[in-house]
Amino acid sequence: MAYDPQKIEKKWQRAWEKSGIYKAQDTVGGKKNFYHMVMFPYPSGNLHIGHWYNFAPADVFARFKRMNGFNVMSPIGFDAFGLPAENAAIKRKIHPKNWTHKNIENMRKQLKSMGNIYDWSREVVTCDPEYYKWTQWLFLQFYKNGLARKAKVPANWCPSCKTVLANEQAEGGKCERCDSQVIQEEIEQWLFKISSYADELLKGLDNLDWPETTKIMQRNWIGRSEGLQIKFSISNSQFSIPVFTTRADTLFGCTYLVVAPEHPIILNLKSEILNLKFVEQYIEESKKKTERDRISDLKEKSGVELKGVKAINPVNGREVPIFVADYVIMHYGTGAIMAVPAHDNRDFDFAKKYNLPIIEVVKGTVPLGGTVPTMAYEGEGALINSDKFTGMPSNDARERIGEWLQKQEKAEKKVYYRLKDWLISRQRYWGAPIPMVFCEKCSWQAIPEKDLPVLLPNIKNYLPTGEGKSPLAKSKKFINTVCPKCGGSAQRETDTMDTFICSSWYYLRYADPLNETEFASEEKLKAWLPVNVYVGGAEHSVLHLLYSRFFTKALNKMGLVNFSEPFLGLRHQGIILGPDGQKMSKSKGNVVDPDEQVKKYGADAVRMYLCFMGPYNQGGPYNPDGLVGINRFLNKAWGLFEKSTPTPKGVGAPTVSVGEFKNPKTEKLLHQTIKRVTEDIEGMRFNTAVSALMILVNELQQPTYKKDHGSISTFLLLLAPFAPHMAEELWSRLGNKDSIHNQEWPKYDPKLIEEERINLIIQINGKVRDKIDVPSGISEKEASDLVINSEKIKKWLQGQEIKKTIFVPNKLINLVV
Repeated sequence: MAYDPQKIEKKWQRAWEKSGIYKAQDTVGGKKNFYHMVMFPYPSGNLHIGHWYNFAPADVFARFKRMNGFNVMSPIGFDAFGLPAENAAIKRKIHPKNWTHKNIENMRKQLKSMGNIYDWSREVVTCDPEYYKWTQWLFLQFYKNGLARKAKVPANWCPSCKTVLANEQAEGGKCERCDSQVIQEEIEQWLFKISSYADELLKGLDNLDWPETTKIMQRNWIGRSEGLQIKFSISNSQFSIPVFTTRADTLFGCTYLVVAPEHPIILNLKSEILNLKFVEQYIEESKKKTERDRISDLKEKSGVELKGVKAINPVNGREVPIFVADYVIMHYGTGAIMAVPAHDNRDFDFAKKYNLPIIEVVKGTVPLGGTVPTMAYEGEGALINSDKFTGMPSNDARERIGEWLQKQEKAEKKVYYRLKDWLISRQRYWGAPIPMVFCEKCSWQAIPEKDLPVLLPNIKNYLPTGEGKSPLAKSKKFINTVCPKCGGSAQRETDTMDTFICSSWYYLRYADPLNETEFASEEKLKAWLPVNVYVGGAEHSVLHLLYSRFFTKALNKMGLVNFSEPFLGLRHQGIILGPDGQKMSKSKGNVVDPDEQVKKYGADAVRMYLCFMGPYNQGGPYNPDGLVGINRFLNKAWGLFEKSTPTPKGVGAPTVSVGEFKNPKTEKLLHQTIKRVTEDIEGMRFNTAVSALMILVNELQQPTYKKDHGSISTFLLLLAPFAPHMAEELWSRLGNKDSIHNQEWPKYDPKLIEEERINLIIQINGKVRDKIDVPSGISEKEASDLVINSEKIKKWLQGQEIKKTIFVPNKLINLVV
């Protein structure tokens, strides 16, 4: 019978669904729970090949863990609220609710066609009231614990999406969804106090099994700075300006201060500023710029001196001018900086532009150009022009100057973070309503928990207004309500929540998705959480992953969960490119439709090609022609079984033991393959695991090989995570009653994986000069004697004395002459 993937795959998908084989039980006797999770998709309408690349190889790992004795839970769901779905629906003039649920229905079918071990009984859909009831409940817990507040703050406004964006969603000054340039506006918004967890978020990274690049990105985003907050008094005034610096060693080189346009000192000194009109004009102009524009290194820095006002440098008593400049941001540090132009490039350029003094105070290895420096030196060195601290190394001087100022009560140690509070309000329709009401008498009040969920009404006019309000503001039926405190009239909050709130806790709901009385039971959370391995794209390094960590730490502090990190292990897949090596795009015509590939070659072939095409964490071009080779391999594997002897009825999984095989060469290769595939899947090196299986199939195809039960069955067990449908079909044809996916992973015999002979690399002074065939286990002396007496090597030695021998057993020998 010819290999017919379409027939086989549908057959086994129905069988698995009917039997509930992948439905994870909370406890299975003797088995340790293993929580495996992939990032759930937006219901965009179609699974693209990038989704497949995330999900299919990750499923290989989940199946492998299951066969290694773990009780694996691998759930799936849909991140259904938010801008992606809403913008797509608006473009097609379809109501977001209808668009989203239609897409979920289609994508659910596509996901099932993969043959993954998803436990569909645990599916979560974030736009369902059964889910967002608990999103709203969690908001209320944050509010009650002082972690949610409403305030008028500078916000990133996207004129195209007509909503506010969090800083993380406007990186580079552009909207992450539509790529429009964002503008800065002051708007009343709800915020989550993620900043209060900055230190915990930073420290928690140390013990996580995450890619180091992702941890670095989070550390940089949190941006911890430890230094001194120094008080600069204002000459002939009661006021002073606090300035934060990490370089107190350069204080003697401070020749001016710069304050942000929003700094309160400008209002306090209004009567003293001689050029107030020009200062106010400058401030008004700065309001038109985005924060990104203001701090951009590409923009020329501008500013206006506050004439008639001077600050006093606390280390030498000198008066220094004060400038207002928009490159200083009020909510970074104290909103003011001390400028040391000799040792900061930005300050240097500004000082040159406005003809301000440049005083060198740290002597480094790079000369600054004599008495008139031509560039700033930002490194360490010895202090000069610094009174009693002259000659002191800069790192020591930082401490000494700090101690000296603290004794005079002119400075204090401070820690600042780049991380700002998370702005969660969205002026859009398609999101979870914020469960708050405003009463003129009682101010903001929380909706009673018994009244949750606050349902999102099915309104006709769902288009964004562009007026800074959600479309829900047009619905009087939704807005008008009763104050839960005084019983008087009140109005509901019309903003909806950022979709990242929905995805910041979904991993908790998977543990107990049908619970109607709590977001998840303590018992089930303890059974499954935290997640053992989370697989998804690196583009979420700062956004989703940071928010989820914040949620977990906050809930832990509230006593609602007993762990402080959501994802112990994290793995990123690479980016799939089009066949032309460019990012896939419909406009470029290089998008690959996985449904067409499945229809032509089968899901197992697509799964295996995605595993085989390159290192999983790197990705690369997806070439549909590559499926031809994988299809050929699967047909070869299928052919091995056409003449195989079935297992007697009732016989379970085979055990691989010495002496079971009829061919010693095959036996050795089989055990080597078991070791290789085991280690490669564990390390998510799926491409080399598939390569090892191909080598094994080629050996099993040789005319000299006589088919035997042990080698055939073991090969199938190794194939099962990659091609689950084919493996199940052939396992069944061998006479086995229980599913292959319920069997134990094969184990190798260490004695049988040893090579009798190896290629020993010969190096002279670290350069490869030859490779020789030698017995495995050769000693250093034996190897050294062989090398010294080799005619090919003698010319590299030429009678020179061997100073050192470096020997790596069974790998290389390096003679240093």
